[in-house]
Amino acid sequence: MTTAAFLDSLFPRATDIPPAYRLDGPIEQREYLVDGTLHTWPGALAQVRSPVYLAGEHGDEQVILGSTPLLDATTALTALDAAVRAYDRGQGAWPTMRVAERIGHVQAFLARMRQQREAVVKLLMWEIGKNLKDSEKEFDRTCDYITDTINALKELDRRSSRFELEQDTLGQIRRVPLGVALCMGPYNYPLNETFTTLIPALIMGNTVVFKPAKLGVLLIRPLLEAFRDSFPAGVINVIYGSGRETVSALMASGKVDIFAFIGTNKAASDLKKLHPRPHRLRAALGLDAKNPGIVLPDVDLDNAVNEAVTGALSFNGQRCTALKILFVHERVVEQFIEKFNRKLASLAPGMPWETGAALTPLPEAGKVDYLQGLVADAVAKGARVVNENGGQTRASFFYPAVLYPVSRDMRVYQEEQFGPVVPIVPYSDLRTVIDYVLESDFGQQLSLFGNQASEIGPLVDTFANQVGRINLNAQCQRGPDTYPFNGRKNSAEGTLSVHDALRVFSIRTLVATKALDGNKALLSEILRNRDSSFLTTDYLF
Repeated sequence: MTTAAFLDSLFPRATDIPPAYRLDGPIEQREYLVDGTLHTWPGALAQVRSPVYLAGEHGDEQVILGSTPLLDATTALTALDAAVRAYDRGQGAWPTMRVAERIGHVQAFLARMRQQREAVVKLLMWEIGKNLKDSEKEFDRTCDYITDTINALKELDRRSSRFELEQDTLGQIRRVPLGVALCMGPYNYPLNETFTTLIPALIMGNTVVFKPAKLGVLLIRPLLEAFRDSFPAGVINVIYGSGRETVSALMASGKVDIFAFIGTNKAASDLKKLHPRPHRLRAALGLDAKNPGIVLPDVDLDNAVNEAVTGALSFNGQRCTALKILFVHERVVEQFIEKFNRKLASLAPGMPWETGAALTPLPEAGKVDYLQGLVADAVAKGARVVNENGGQTRASFFYPAVLYPVSRDMRVYQEEQFGPVVPIVPYSDLRTVIDYVLESDFGQQLSLFGNQASEIGPLVDTFANQVGRINLNAQCQRGPDTYPFNGRKNSAEGTLSVHDALRVFSIRTLVATKALDGNKALLSEILRNRDSSFLTTDYLF
């Protein structure tokens, strides 16, 4: 298909949209959740624009989805104060509640959340341009994550439900909450990535202030009543507005005990510096990545290409786990590019709800211009766009550009593009690739493609201390959620998985006594009378 043909037919007319995926009109949201009450914001609103444009008589017109509250710092601080009161220095009802009861509240929320699947999926498509299949997958995976978190906590609690005897000291070790958590997620997975910190924080007994991502904001609206009705007042508070206005005030207050953030390392660093007592702040951060895919000369080229195309371009490359740069040995690079471009050409551009749409409009304002700048810089320094239609644009849509040969003096060699630009670097000496990984500011993941154990084995040893995950003959990815998800250098702080997240948002506390008859009798009476929520031998089924 020619460039003009696929671009001209890209955006639909309003009447072309299937009824099931049409919006009823702009959503003016003024509600925000503080201290168990949905309040109405009387002030200014932030306009929410869709990456989707509609074709009309006057050209392309961007869809206005609605608006959300632009809360000020004072209002944001009322949410923080509600969370502080609910935690009550660890004496509140939520942090002292038995684990089984907290699980019951999370299960009640999950049941209410499932009822909003259609509404949330539709907003995922319209707000961030994620296709229908991936939007449904994000919702369902989030629900599965909550279920897995509940089961993991039950297992953790079972292991803690016994007393240990060491050197005549009798003790019970259990995990307890840390305090007030501030949870902020990314726009590319505004539901799933956010809930991988939000739910563990809640279920471990912390109270939370939650600020939705900069994009994908309206899709939280269908869940506000479920949050309100499923948790005690003040346990979960949902705010909106400019991060510079609201989040800066929250951090500067010194009342945040846990900072869960997924975004850029610069933003995380700037916010952490605002906290007046940094030694009391625990951080769980998912930050930048520049994950390389490394294609060795002895390789299953078809598999490498299939994994690289998916890894580089799934959700238009807007994933921290995307393959952001490809190093391909010069012996196979021409074949690799030919196969890569053929596979790329089979990816259908379209609107998120269209069957088979793999390439969709980009939600970030200014993103198309930024990507064009990366391409122009690379071309000016000797690279070529080697795929048909590469880099062609229409409004918010950018057709993937494959750049070759890319060298270290080009911006795209170092910068995380977070979009559909695929830089390919030819190499003859593996030292080039090794130095890139060793010198990189980032260390989330990488992918190795090859068949020779004598090559792969030493490279695994070389990279094991550089990145959090090495993928063999497979794209970079987060899942399965039971595996650790972390990073080194500027890519992350802390480790998240279903199991690790429970530990990130809690701390072990020990109750110990000398193993004397009187002390044993005291503990037995406490357990028998259920005088303590901490000391318990309950077995959760």
